[in-house]
Amino acid sequence: MTAAVPAIVQRIGLGLSGLAAVPAFFLYDVDGGQRVVMMNMFKGVEEDVKGEGTHFRIPWVQRPTWYNIKLRPKLIQTTTGTKDLQMVTIHCRMLFRPNVDGLPHIHKTLGEDYDERVLPSVANEVMKATIAHYNAEQLLTQREHVSQEIRESIVARAGQFNIMMEDVSITHLMYGKEFARAIEEKEVALQESERQKFVVLAAEQERQATVVRAEGEAQAALMISEALSKHGTGLIEVRRIDAARDIAESLAKSPNVMYLPGNQQMLMNMGGQRQQ
Repeated sequence: MTAAVPAIVQRIGLGLSGLAAVPAFFLYDVDGGQRVVMMNMFKGVEEDVKGEGTHFRIPWVQRPTWYNIKLRPKLIQTTTGTKDLQMVTIHCRMLFRPNVDGLPHIHKTLGEDYDERVLPSVANEVMKATIAHYNAEQLLTQREHVSQEIRESIVARAGQFNIMMEDVSITHLMYGKEFARAIEEKEVALQESERQKFVVLAAEQERQATVVRAEGEAQAALMISEALSKHGTGLIEVRRIDAARDIAESLAKSPNVMYLPGNQQMLMNMGGQRQQ
């Protein structure tokens, strides 16, 4: 009787271990942000997509595959040519998630790595086809329009594969060295052109000022000539007196000027006194 007790305990332990292993074979969990596509060994892929929670399965007959339905980023980079044969490098950032109702079709045709199979080819094709319709300058001036066109095309193409795009944006747009050099040379030529315009404008202003000044001098000479012919040399005498008065006032204010009486040899007399 005593020898039979360990055997009974061992059998009970094995039974409990078997019961503990039952949930792992018959039950599976689906976390938040996940969906499960069930593969039935007899019927194939089931169209019913399993949501969050704990679900029952038949071991060795049903095999679940988990899919992430959260938004995920994808960055695609491509180098292509513009309409005027300039090379540009463009970076496109996408936020995507699978269409839940289309997960069985994705599982049948693409597999779990559907994003790696579809998005790079779709994004590269759309970006190259779109960029080819614009020249390099238009990509700068119409960037918003180009980005919108790329976004609409990628959303439409990805939707054909049951992939939903929440956001598509152009993050970087870089040009080749040749185009950058051409832009720099164009800016230098434009600045030189503006400088030449300024020089021409300044010369034109100077010419107009010279013409106005010459016209004014000619008008003044004409007026003086008319005054002389009408009043004689009196006007010249008046001008001479005015000029003499101005000169006298200027000399009177200078401390280095000394007035000497006329017709007198004061400096010579001072010299004679010194000799005595």
